[in-house]
Amino acid sequence: MDKPNINKNDQIELTIDDLSYEGKGVAKVDDFTLFVDNALPGEKVKAVVTKVGKSYGFAKSLEILTKSPDRVDDIDNIYARTGIAPLSHLKYSEQLKFKQHQIAVNYQKNGLDIKVNETLGMTDPLHYRNKAQVPVREVDGKLTTGFYRRHSHELIPMEDFLIQDPKIDAEILRVRDILRKYKVRGFDEENHKGQIRTIMVRRAYYTGQMMIVLVSRVRDISHYKDIANEIMASDEVKSLYLNINEKKTNVIFGKEMQLLAGSPYIDDEILGNTYRISPRSFYQVNPTQTQKLYQLAIDKAQLTGNESVVDAYSGIGTIGLSMANKAKKVTGIEVVEDAVKDAQQNADINNIKNADFVVGKTEDVLNEWSKNNVGVDVLMVDPPRKGLAASLIDSIKNIKPKKMVYVSCNPATLARDLKALSEIYDISESTPVDMFPMTNHIESVTGLVLK
Repeated sequence: MDKPNINKNDQIELTIDDLSYEGKGVAKVDDFTLFVDNALPGEKVKAVVTKVGKSYGFAKSLEILTKSPDRVDDIDNIYARTGIAPLSHLKYSEQLKFKQHQIAVNYQKNGLDIKVNETLGMTDPLHYRNKAQVPVREVDGKLTTGFYRRHSHELIPMEDFLIQDPKIDAEILRVRDILRKYKVRGFDEENHKGQIRTIMVRRAYYTGQMMIVLVSRVRDISHYKDIANEIMASDEVKSLYLNINEKKTNVIFGKEMQLLAGSPYIDDEILGNTYRISPRSFYQVNPTQTQKLYQLAIDKAQLTGNESVVDAYSGIGTIGLSMANKAKKVTGIEVVEDAVKDAQQNADINNIKNADFVVGKTEDVLNEWSKNNVGVDVLMVDPPRKGLAASLIDSIKNIKPKKMVYVSCNPATLARDLKALSEIYDISESTPVDMFPMTNHIESVTGLVLK
């Protein structure tokens, strides 16, 4: 295909045909694809070309000439510009259809005939996040919180983050003002100077308990005892940490985590169980939808009380422990040692006697079991975005669990993995669960039954 005569900074009129998996409008110019920011299917836009590659390019809409009936105008487009809520310009009912469609498209590409049910959405798709990691910068001589402009390190000052628990937004401002009072400096990324890089706030939805982590470039913060006392003066704040991150890196946390005040953890609940959450714990960020996701996963497993269940990528044990009262035995497998300790502690807190947790890669543990003829009735997998390792799929084919439940956060790797597993499993349907409204992230649950 010859590249059409399009150059960077050209202004052109485009008709939008589709949405990409990132939520960008898709337009064609003589078979050349352009991905267009802030554009929806059915719209005609005047756009400026921002980048031209060999087989596709990017553009940004300057003016909407014909507007889609699905466009939302009453949400400030700062949320799309910062990437906090890239789908906030699309009507929520259409966001749910978009997510269902993305999974179906990936199945079609892989030649899979699997039904995709309607996406389970939220009544209120805003203010749901129970965790915030907000960058802190020195702006005009003042410590400032906000979020980055998309694809940049330019901080846009913000006070309302739209998709976060409003109590978290308020807490970030309270902490910001305490730090300003004591003349603590925000991070200067360009010159690698200043002090506070990030404020992390977690708020447990069901208990209201808050944890705050100040991520600092330096160890010594003057008045830190006074700062800690003022932060802890709030009834909801139960835990305050200082994390030291001296490196030039985009990774938020450094290795060293110091408890400044309060408890080392906060407690929250999922499906009647209590969980201890420490600063590094992986814990789902949408509390109400997590209940739906886990309940759906449990339902797909169709447990009778006689099954041995393996919870792969078990983290702090949330899915496995949610299934324990319906299974004979649950074994969680997790590669992070601290998470395994947390999971075992969570089992103890909830007086769950039929669950244990082991450190290791799931494929290694399953291979060891297959050598020793240890059977698995139900395998629950909830892998990271890269999906299941090929070696794990080989292990699954080896040990042949009677049923599998696949919780996925990436439709592309889900489809790839299901294609490989369909050799030995029947797969009838998948159900998307909208864990991240206003964003293009897609979570889903799929049940598999051994042929």
